Amino acid sequence: MTTTSRRLMLRPVKTLKYLGTAIATTTLLISSTGSAVKATLEDSPKTIVDEVWQIVHNEFVDREFNEIDWLEKRQELLEGNYANQEQAYRAIRESLKELGDPYTRFLDPKKFEELTSQTSGELSGIGIRLTIEEETSQITVVEPLADSPADEAGIKPGDKIVSINGKPTSLMSLEQASEEIRGEVGTDVSLKIARSGNSTFDVTLTRSQIELPSVNYSISKEGQTNVGYIRLDEFSSHAAEQMQEAIEDLSQENVSGFVLDLRGNPGGLLFSSVEIARMWLEEGAIVSTKDSKGGDQKFFANGKALTDLPLVILVDRYSASASEILAGALKENNRATIVGTRTYGKGTVQSVHSLSDGSGLAVTIAQYYPPSGMDINFKGIAPDIEVDLTSEQQLAFNVNPALFATPADPQFAKAIQILKNISASQVGQPSNSITIR
Repeated sequence: MTTTSRRLMLRPVKTLKYLGTAIATTTLLISSTGSAVKATLEDSPKTIVDEVWQIVHNEFVDREFNEIDWLEKRQELLEGNYANQEQAYRAIRESLKELGDPYTRFLDPKKFEELTSQTSGELSGIGIRLTIEEETSQITVVEPLADSPADEAGIKPGDKIVSINGKPTSLMSLEQASEEIRGEVGTDVSLKIARSGNSTFDVTLTRSQIELPSVNYSISKEGQTNVGYIRLDEFSSHAAEQMQEAIEDLSQENVSGFVLDLRGNPGGLLFSSVEIARMWLEEGAIVSTKDSKGGDQKFFANGKALTDLPLVILVDRYSASASEILAGALKENNRATIVGTRTYGKGTVQSVHSLSDGSGLAVTIAQYYPPSGMDINFKGIAPDIEVDLTSEQQLAFNVNPALFATPADPQFAKAIQILKNISASQVGQPSNSITIR
């Protein structure tokens, strides 16, 4: 038998992201196909091939397997000769393509490790965001994460990393530098830092488990109106607790409404999206899922919303999966006004399994539907008010992301206008905001 760890996932292929806060253990049954096939499984590459086949056989949402004879496919795969793991991986990927589902996919050990860190919202490191300066090609600190080893050591934005563990960074790519900095919790990494106006200095940091921020928030002062701005980058396992903190902190500042920015958010954990929807929605349906066996699971608000202040949600064509669950639930329950462009259109759920050699498999196990029951797969969710960016604006934002959520951002400007209009219409009316719990 093969034991896998499993996570439910909501995310398009190009961004590697998922769904499901708990890890369940699944035991997969290997069907008997004769002693010859059993003997081939002693070959390690074929073990991985058959692990993948078994998971797809048991869980894939399309029980017709895209009109492929999946039993025959197993025999074909196990009769193949694989000199190494890479050849087995290639055969796995080719067989998965035949299923016609872009979200059922194989991840080599490195990609699976990246995915696990991204989904958990944690990684082992020193807590710095890096970039490469265009003019000098130097590895440069964008910012240290709060309370991280880098933050505690006094690393500052703009610091140049000259070397990592004695290795010069002058010829390193950003990925190579990041790889060099990462390591096991409790181990040390030595950096040589160059700071403007000072000579270089050395610092040794001990790696720790870092919680990655999924939520950033601030107050936007628009005349006499204070608006709480929250940007949610991904639905990681820590996103809900970070969202709760954002709503509570901003509510203490007497904001008159909120802008929730889901632009570019590729999705993440299903239960994270449900938990966050419940923070905004006092009652009503959130989402339902339907699996290959016809099982239907429904999620509802639980009467524990943190606020009922006006809400505008910003979306674009890259807002996908869990983002669409949240936007769809709040739109259809008339809880929020959606501004931007039509969303990505991913209406399926994946489970993520770790395999015995450290690689992983994401397999589509269900479809999900907003409260209306509408199928959004490949269709997306239409905004209430469509505001697109011109190619010139998009280019400007790509060059300078600091322009987002400023007066130069037409989607954000429309959100502010909506909130101002609501605020003006409510002048003199008694407040009925829900008490923060």
